[in-house]
Amino acid sequence: MRVSGSGPGPMRLLLSLAALWLSDAYEPGTPLTTRDMNQQTGESISDYTVKGHDVSTPGSHLSIQDFNQQTEENISNLTSTTYSISIDGFSSAPVEENVTLYSPANITLLCSLTRTSTDSATVEVMWKKDNERVESSNVTINETKKVWSTQYMLKIRDRNQMGNYTCVFKSDREVKATFHLKVPQIEGKEHHIVSYVGDSVVLVCKSLKYIPINWIWYMSNGSDQVAVNDSLMPDKYIVDEKYANITKLKILKISEKDDRSYWCQAVFKLGESKGKVSLKVLTYMTPLKPFLAIAAEVIILVVIIFLYEMYSKKKQMHAEDEKEFEQIEQLKSEESNGVENSTTRHRKV
Repeated sequence: MRVSGSGPGPMRLLLSLAALWLSDAYEPGTPLTTRDMNQQTGESISDYTVKGHDVSTPGSHLSIQDFNQQTEENISNLTSTTYSISIDGFSSAPVEENVTLYSPANITLLCSLTRTSTDSATVEVMWKKDNERVESSNVTINETKKVWSTQYMLKIRDRNQMGNYTCVFKSDREVKATFHLKVPQIEGKEHHIVSYVGDSVVLVCKSLKYIPINWIWYMSNGSDQVAVNDSLMPDKYIVDEKYANITKLKILKISEKDDRSYWCQAVFKLGESKGKVSLKVLTYMTPLKPFLAIAAEVIILVVIIFLYEMYSKKKQMHAEDEKEFEQIEQLKSEESNGVENSTTRHRKV
């Protein structure tokens, strides 16, 4: 069948009606179901795939190599901090200083020795790490009329570089100073808690000035230390780490088996630091034991006194009975003597 004149008109009308229906089906603001959303997402992804569009934005993601490179750049850009010790002549006692580090750092250790006119003109200067001599190009030595000085520049990157660094000035005598490089210490390194059977107790450890990467709790098991796993025993242990610099271990339904030592370990980038908490578990009879002991002693003393009184009274009664018996015997003997005398008189008459 052939349509003449306005041939394209009906086709255009049908297309317009179809477009209108589609626009009504998805009006702006009409909520999409999960199926619709997945369908649209799939179509979008397929469009990108077909058309060959790259959905990744250049520079939006870093590779592991780029991340490591940026980390190294950040570490290398660290400013250097100087820690110094002044020694007042060779007669001074050894000097020590603690240096707290919790993350990679660039540091300079500086030792200065005040010299006198009587000191030797030549002085040997050296550095030691944990009693082993250091041979490094980062060590410099300066000398003036009044002061010998030496410095050691360090780039601390891992725990193996922590320890004791000692500067030594040696002539006919020797003097030294030591820097102790340590991770932050736990507040209250060791404390004791007393609780009772059936109660709950909370053990707390703090790192006030520094934030650890992680906290780990341990408990003693004979001579070993066993990690506390609260996920395996949620009815017994609860670890609370609401604040990054504070950790809490809650022990529920305490028994006498929980009478032991517990350690909290703060993990830093340059090492670990531990704090110890000793838990003493008592039964409710424990406070009564001294009173029971005193009561037992009193009862024993009363029994002894009572027995002694009974023995004394019995002995007294026995003595009285003997005395009475003697008196009776004496009376009997006197009576018998009187009868014999009277009989003798009658015979004489």
